[in-house]
Amino acid sequence: MADVGRTNDEPDALWMVRLRAHDAGALNRLVECYEHPMFNLAYRMLGNAAEAADATQEVFLKVFENIAGYDPHYRLFSWIYRIAVNESIDRLKHRRHAEVVAIDVEEFPLASADRGPEQIAGDAQMHDMIQTALMEMPYDHRAVIVLRHFADCSYAQMSEILHIPEKTVKSRLYSARQELHGKLLVHGVVTA
Repeated sequence: MADVGRTNDEPDALWMVRLRAHDAGALNRLVECYEHPMFNLAYRMLGNAAEAADATQEVFLKVFENIAGYDPHYRLFSWIYRIAVNESIDRLKHRRHAEVVAIDVEEFPLASADRGPEQIAGDAQMHDMIQTALMEMPYDHRAVIVLRHFADCSYAQMSEILHIPEKTVKSRLYSARQELHGKLLVHGVVTA
């Protein structure tokens, strides 16, 4: 995770100098490096691929608009992840009606050469049930689950992204896992 967005020999300070100078190569590299992780985060938070794509675009617009306001006390990836989490939460707050989660499984193929149709269908169904359970969770619980299990963030990285103490991250993650387990139990995905 620490190497996302830049090369190992390019510290955040140098990376930011290039971005603040509106270096086209740096801007393109930023999108190239962060587009997929930001989309995945938004998708897991929002449950809709089209809305996640829109949110991802908005994240990069906000990054470019606010590049001068970047606080070097935070790592670049944490700052961008925080923008993505906030954008996803804002979109969730502005939804007028609760949505039934509709996931386009073809957009996220699970197929491999050694797997049969039954296994692929079972994976797609499991994927749908997990996403449905995630969408039923409050934003703060959903965010810690997504950051830890889908974005592979460490506790320290989550603390930095969410601007909460590491102890709070661990406590919230524990509660979120318990809640997710309960929801998956109700949906018949896991057993007691």
